Amino acid sequence: MFAEFFLRALAAGMGVAVIAGPLGCFVVWRRMAYFGETIAHASLLGVGLSLLTGLPPAATIFATALAFAGLLAALERVGGYSTDSLLGILSYSALSLGVVVASSMPGVRVDLSSLLFGDILAVAWGDVVLIAVAGVAILSLLAFFWRDLIASTVSPEIAAAEGRRPEAMRLLLLVLVAALVAVAIKIVGVLLVTAMLVIPAAAARRLSANPERMALASACIGVAAVLAGLMGSLAFDTPPGPAIVVAALTAFLAGLALPGGRERRAAS
Repeated sequence: MFAEFFLRALAAGMGVAVIAGPLGCFVVWRRMAYFGETIAHASLLGVGLSLLTGLPPAATIFATALAFAGLLAALERVGGYSTDSLLGILSYSALSLGVVVASSMPGVRVDLSSLLFGDILAVAWGDVVLIAVAGVAILSLLAFFWRDLIASTVSPEIAAAEGRRPEAMRLLLLVLVAALVAVAIKIVGVLLVTAMLVIPAAAARRLSANPERMALASACIGVAAVLAGLMGSLAFDTPPGPAIVVAALTAFLAGLALPGGRERRAAS
């Protein structure tokens, strides 16, 4: 029998994987991996603000991530800089601000290793409930706007002509990624949350013939990676967060060994 802390970690990790699976597909299709990393870095500032104000960490992380998503959208409208450059500026600025704010408070010791790589074995049942509630909300929105999101991803121009509001769909994705980062940072940490969004989806892309199958396969690969990573961590006494990502990487590399003829452009 497994200890209760392991069951909590398993439930929380699988919950994050189920949310990140279909959401990560859009991150891959839209080439938003760097955006996910920027939002993850912004979450570190959210942790610092939570320590400074005493507000709940999930709320401050979500608000900070949302603020950086909005700031990126505003800077893109100003023009003059590429999205890649703006993401670089915001990403490293957010990371540095988070460290400065967290370290400026006397008497407060911040475990940066836990923030960067997560501490899935320390999650409580309250965290599991939070992940479940966030998962229902995020997946419901994805399901409700699925056709509009797919159309806006394939061709924003055609989607606009059909009245599907591609800019609103892009904003929706930014909000959903920010929400996932807010609930996942304790599980896999700042540096690894983007990996959980990107690697299972990239692995699923080679196995799937359409967007729906890719979303399902991505979630399944993420769940398998959580299970394998936690079991491997238990067996070899390794950090669980990085072990989960290594398991996902193994699935991705195994997918590359499959015949190339099965590769599909799921969003096309």
